[in-house]
Amino acid sequence: MSSKEKPTLGGTRIKTRKRNIAAPLDPAAFSDAVVQIYLDNAGDLELIAKSIESSDLNFNRYGDTFFEVVFRGVRTQPGTIKLDEGERHPYSILDSEPKREVILPSVIYIQKLLRRRPFLIKNLENVMQRFLQSLELFEEDERKKLAIFTALAFSQKLSGLPPENVFHPLLKDNLVAKGLVLSFITDFFKDYLVDNCLDDLISILKRAKMEENLLDFFPSAKRTPEAVSEHFTKEGLVQLVQYNEKKIFEVRLKEMKTAITTQMTGEADVAEVIETVKQHVKDAIFPDIEVVRILWDIMMDAVQWSGKNQQQNANSALRQVKTWAKLLSAFCTTGKLELELMYKVQIQCYEDAKLMKLFPEIIRSLYDQDVLAEDTILHWFRKGTITKGRQTFVKSLEPFIKWLEEAEEEE
Repeated sequence: MSSKEKPTLGGTRIKTRKRNIAAPLDPAAFSDAVVQIYLDNAGDLELIAKSIESSDLNFNRYGDTFFEVVFRGVRTQPGTIKLDEGERHPYSILDSEPKREVILPSVIYIQKLLRRRPFLIKNLENVMQRFLQSLELFEEDERKKLAIFTALAFSQKLSGLPPENVFHPLLKDNLVAKGLVLSFITDFFKDYLVDNCLDDLISILKRAKMEENLLDFFPSAKRTPEAVSEHFTKEGLVQLVQYNEKKIFEVRLKEMKTAITTQMTGEADVAEVIETVKQHVKDAIFPDIEVVRILWDIMMDAVQWSGKNQQQNANSALRQVKTWAKLLSAFCTTGKLELELMYKVQIQCYEDAKLMKLFPEIIRSLYDQDVLAEDTILHWFRKGTITKGRQTFVKSLEPFIKWLEEAEEEE
């Protein structure tokens, strides 16, 4: 290198890496664009769907804003349901009439959009949650429209809409106390059951973890099973009332069974168990016939059965009958109830191999302990209507019946 040449840097030239600069959020412009599509197509949802499909709108960023425009005609202020400034269209769901046939096209329209953009289901969920937890800020007819839309959304099975997330905001204390939740959920039930069966509704309630909590929809002052039955019966939801009463019955029945079984296994006094049963019957209003059947089931369930020793099983069953005969007697207060007990024994002896041969001995023991009257046993023998194992049991009971008849003649 000559002394006159200037030195230069060698090696690879380093390029400056460009940064990804995110475009600023502009929900107002997005909202105005969607509103303009509605206005350009005069609210025709089929034409609107086509225009949206061919547009380059950024639904990934503004999904919530889109559904705000669908429901309210314009975007709402962040985190609220208050309408923001900007263009507005008059074809929104909450601007329509509160009728199923009017709101259904909007549900179908949303369904079509979700098929093309399934990720929007989360945005729909977000907006529905926000609206439902702010029910007090809507007018009465607007709440009804939301209930109709929600019913139709689940009826049309909008892909991936989770009931547990949609309904959760409803159980805010202030909404429940004002009766707004009860009004909304009643409208939802009525509209959903127009096209669906009760089992479908129960399935939704189960997923929302509300199936056994209908009382939670009622203000605290009205939170009783009687109030639930009265309200939904008045609203024409008799099927739901029957289902709920059955669930309550099952819960109370389980509670009674648990309490009595605990007392029996703890060798409580018969009189104490009788009082427990009376209290549960009073609280739950169990039918007399059901009480007799339940008591027999509890008694037999409490027997310590042996695996293969038939004689031991027979002794255990008969000992149980003798021990708790006074319990049965306390509730078999009429000939009809005594007959129901005989039918219950007959069915269990027929269905349980361990008891098949014990039928006559059990009946004789119940007679000896003054649970069954002679007239009841003779009526069953001559005119019994339950067919399960009847021929076998009638034949096995013949010696005892003969003895009863002879004793009757002697008297």
